[in-house]
Amino acid sequence: MPRVKRGILHIKKRARILKQTKGYKWGRKNLIKQAITASHKAGAHAFRDRRIKKRINRRLWQVRLNAATREHGLSYSKFISLLKAKKIGLDRKVLSEIALKKPEIFAAITKLVKK
Repeated sequence: MPRVKRGILHIKKRARILKQTKGYKWGRKNLIKQAITASHKAGAHAFRDRRIKKRINRRLWQVRLNAATREHGLSYSKFISLLKAKKIGLDRKVLSEIALKKPEIFAAITKLVKK
């Protein structure tokens, strides 16, 4: 059986990992064992934090909506329940953008909901 030399693949794999960890501090950028660990942890945190970002944004939209609806004499929870009762299909993201950038349109929406 002929001998298989795999030096090229080994070097490519190391180079790929070191390229991913470029810019990290201390040995995590240039020592392969530490770079592998750092790369795996970074990937795990990135995966987790993509989901956390969605949670944080939803909380932000809720806070914005609560502040905007209180100016019109409603609370956030009553506003959302009235929206559902009137079958208005705007989600929290869109509503918070409207409240932030177009307050006159948001006032019209709250007036429509209050009726």
